[in-house]
Amino acid sequence: MFWLYLWQLKEYHIGRFLAHFQTAKGKRLLLNPLTGFKLTLLGFVLFVPSAIYIAIPIYAAEVLLRKAPRPVFTLKVKLLTAAFVCFLLAFALLESLVFLLIVDIATPLFASAVVLILQPFAVVGRAGIVRRAKKRRRKFKKLKVIGITGSYGKTSTKEFLAHILGQKFQVLKTPEHANSEVGISRTILRNLTDEHDIFVCEMGAYNKGGIKLLADIAKPDIGIVTGVNEQHLATFGSVENLLSAEGGKELIEALPKDGALIINQKSKIKIQSDNAKCKIIIPQIPHVKVEKERISFETEGVSFRVPVYGGHNVQNLLLAIAAARELGMSLREIAKAAETMPLEIGALKVWRGTGGITVIDSTYSANPDGVIADLEYLNLYEGKKVLVMPCLIELGKASKEVHRRIGEKIAEVCDLAILTTGECLASVKEGARQSDKIIYMEHAQYIFEKIKEVMGEGGAVLLEGGKESRTQRDLLALLSKND
Repeated sequence: MFWLYLWQLKEYHIGRFLAHFQTAKGKRLLLNPLTGFKLTLLGFVLFVPSAIYIAIPIYAAEVLLRKAPRPVFTLKVKLLTAAFVCFLLAFALLESLVFLLIVDIATPLFASAVVLILQPFAVVGRAGIVRRAKKRRRKFKKLKVIGITGSYGKTSTKEFLAHILGQKFQVLKTPEHANSEVGISRTILRNLTDEHDIFVCEMGAYNKGGIKLLADIAKPDIGIVTGVNEQHLATFGSVENLLSAEGGKELIEALPKDGALIINQKSKIKIQSDNAKCKIIIPQIPHVKVEKERISFETEGVSFRVPVYGGHNVQNLLLAIAAARELGMSLREIAKAAETMPLEIGALKVWRGTGGITVIDSTYSANPDGVIADLEYLNLYEGKKVLVMPCLIELGKASKEVHRRIGEKIAEVCDLAILTTGECLASVKEGARQSDKIIYMEHAQYIFEKIKEVMGEGGAVLLEGGKESRTQRDLLALLSKND
């Protein structure tokens, strides 16, 4: 079940799945003391078959004590589980516990084989869902669609825009983590009705051509490119491929002549829009006053006071403002709508934890620009400041340089940075030039004790990385406990 969870987490994308094993934690999944012991036991059993019974208490302990995550039981996971059980039963018919021991040791291989063997059937099923969604989408002639892509900021921009537009129109938005062809198609099939005026559609991809596929389904009138950086460079294979999809090239080509493409001015990787057939809008970033729970700025004589965490969110807000204006809202209408924005609408969550520590929870996702922006927000707080994060993955050749940049920012802001994975430790220390500020620590309880030791009462801790990390989940639980 763990291996099916991992495949599901990586969206059954073989590039993302393999990239996981370039990390220290990924390598330990394959090479660890328990696997070594099982291999030794297998070698012994081949000469002394009765030794197989030594394995019984070992497996009983592993089942009872190991807290491995499980997949969400979608139809696909249920089918994969059934296929794997049939696979195990076939070995059981051989009436050989030795074969079952072999299967257990090679579970990563066998579970992956089941996933890949059944993948063609999944592709056929996915194609059917997409085909039905395209047919249904064609029925809504008056529907306005905003397609949002980019390496980072997609979800926040989607939420900001849906909230603003929702004050005047009937708006449908893609649900959380539903930015793939299946997620978008199911949203259209299950949720889109004649009552909706606007569909705000988040679009994610890991391959060249991915955004073209999504645009063919949703048929956007307006495109937004939130920002482009090295995130997922490993899965795209090259900057050219990344720019084609997340960089907006495919989205530009999908827009109608009377459409508009709205681009984030501060993208690390510049978007080539010279050959665009539609209008290009690049919002200029105004002077921003940043407070802990609000950002304030003025544009074209209209003041905005928006309850949101972090000055970096002004970029996402400007994109949302530009899109709302294209759909007929005035700046004053937009400003009024933005003032009612719930604080929790963004990806960043802030709350008071154990010992009066301010917890800045950025575990929704992680990317290079997001980490830098979150560190700038952390700097608003008084007292000791601690960062806890794993190394960023799927960065390809850009990994060392990205982590050096993060190290430089850590040196400016933090009293301590704790890395929960070790493969980027040297690069982060090189960037910080203060190795005493940066330590490697994996166990949540030890990290929690170290945070309390450094901070005492008060201070702020920033948690980066995904909630799929057991360390981050356990640490969040510890920081949430009442004294």
